[in-house]
Amino acid sequence: MSAMDTDVGSELFVGYESDFTLILADLSRTLTSLPPLRGEPRKSAISSASRLLEEGQEIIAQMELEVLNIPSVTRGKVNARLREHKKELQEKKTELRKLSATSDRELLFGDRGASPIPGSEGQEQRDRLLTATDRLERSSQRLRDSQRIAHETEDIGAGILGDLRGQREQIVNTRNTLMEADGYVDKSLRTLKGMARRAITNRLITVLIIAILVMLILLVLYSKFAG
Repeated sequence: MSAMDTDVGSELFVGYESDFTLILADLSRTLTSLPPLRGEPRKSAISSASRLLEEGQEIIAQMELEVLNIPSVTRGKVNARLREHKKELQEKKTELRKLSATSDRELLFGDRGASPIPGSEGQEQRDRLLTATDRLERSSQRLRDSQRIAHETEDIGAGILGDLRGQREQIVNTRNTLMEADGYVDKSLRTLKGMARRAITNRLITVLIIAILVMLILLVLYSKFAG
């Protein structure tokens, strides 16, 4: 497995990687111990390996979610590491499937007189207990991390909603201002139209007065020269 680059990706992603590395190591040790085991110890080891696989898959799913929060400039390198982890887990899953198939054949044809190693069962139980305790502690830590992310997401969401409310108020105020300005424009247009009509009317009156004056002048001149 490639070394983890703590300078790339979020701190939480790196924490998940550390947990995955521990689980993968536990799974490798469990699978390595399986071939010589028979009977109940073998069943117990297979069950333990299956639980470790499930926990590894759970961490992979959490890592996939965390990748979405990583900046796109570094996401490509983190995705490459995630694909490598998936490949490693799939290899362990295939190995466990083969070992489980061997165990199924032994159940079908019977155990050929093999017996567990004396004194190994108690040690295995203690090892499984320690492993279960470690897994429980890691699961608790991941739960706390998930709760922290949920709270942070909630705070971010509340901030975004606050910004949206502020922007909505600004949009409403702008719309009201535009409506008021539109009303002022309509009033100004009506005023200009009235002024234009009055100006035309005044011009017609002026022309009429001038025409009357010219006619009067012509009548006066005509009566003067005609008499």
